Amino acid sequence: MIPGPPAASVPPPWTDLDSASARPLHPAARDALLLAHEHGYADPRRLHHAGRRARQLLDNAREVVAGCLGARTDEITFTGSGTEAVHRGLLGLVRGRRRAGGVVAHTAVEHSAVLHAADFSAAEHGTSTRVVDVDPRGRVDLDALAAALDPRDVALLAVQSANHEVGTRQPLADVARLAAAYGDVPLLVDACASVGWEPLPSPWAVAAASAHKWGGPPGVGVLAVRKGARWRDPSPADDRGDRRALGFEDVPGAFAAAAALQAVLGEAEEAGRRVAALVDRLRAEVPRLVPDVDVVGDPVERLPHLLTFSCLYVEGEALVTALDRAGFGIGSGSACTASTHEPSHVLAAMGALTHGNVRLSLHPGTSADDVDRFLGVLPGVVARLRAEVGL
Repeated sequence: MIPGPPAASVPPPWTDLDSASARPLHPAARDALLLAHEHGYADPRRLHHAGRRARQLLDNAREVVAGCLGARTDEITFTGSGTEAVHRGLLGLVRGRRRAGGVVAHTAVEHSAVLHAADFSAAEHGTSTRVVDVDPRGRVDLDALAAALDPRDVALLAVQSANHEVGTRQPLADVARLAAAYGDVPLLVDACASVGWEPLPSPWAVAAASAHKWGGPPGVGVLAVRKGARWRDPSPADDRGDRRALGFEDVPGAFAAAAALQAVLGEAEEAGRRVAALVDRLRAEVPRLVPDVDVVGDPVERLPHLLTFSCLYVEGEALVTALDRAGFGIGSGSACTASTHEPSHVLAAMGALTHGNVRLSLHPGTSADDVDRFLGVLPGVVARLRAEVGL
């Protein structure tokens, strides 16, 4: 017998303020997942009626996601995660641009998926890495970017659509103009943090997204490769239809991810305005209520749902534990490597305080009451933790 879920370890009510790591499954995804598991279980490459039905669901999912991202249907591939999409996107551009240059350039605040793929490429393919500085708000320094591109030896440039920890949007139109001016360098855009909240900016050669961040099922990513991009499959050949996919696609997962994305984008404008107002309140109230707090990221050019601040004299892990006991789920440390207890490379690159780091990520269902309760609890929690270390 498969055991049921463990008993709750925190007293109700419990409020999830860590939705950037994973949102609850959207109702549209839940309905689509049940339908697709019943009718889309078969191999979509088979010619019998069950295979054709699965193929129809997969094609429909690809068409919907393409429309949501402003891409062609044949530019969309479903992967096992956003991380896999980033890895395959980057390594495919390295292979396709082998003659153009041997440098992988990326900003200092990219997700660890980009950093690890660049390290792997250096170890396995002999490329080198060039890191581009950002300003104190986390935005790429365009002068530093021009200097990085000037030698015209860059195979690809990775710049996220918006930062996954502090929410700062990157000026992708300006980045794309520079990339075009210095050797027509292809742009890899990690859009995992932004897809589901706002449209994908158009200047990209390869883009990556992750379904669980918009309310789709976990285990589904999206790799988008522009028609004509110099991308070559970095994996062994597969005789299935989509040369960018690795084996049997998760048809029900892809179908549910597409349904969720279509639904959340239809709600995004209203939800974004409401959630951004709640984050604005948090940005103003947290430093007013709690002394020695550093709120980071651009206050205006940002994703609507993210807020990061650092509390001096307090360990981030202690804050996570204490707030969890008080009924709030939050993030801390580097959003992509919190399990290692390493300081955030994003905050370090911005020159921000990395100690006592807290990341809040609101979902569309977050209420003003949730924010009021959090603001009512936070000052006491921080004061108690500081008192425990003699402050």
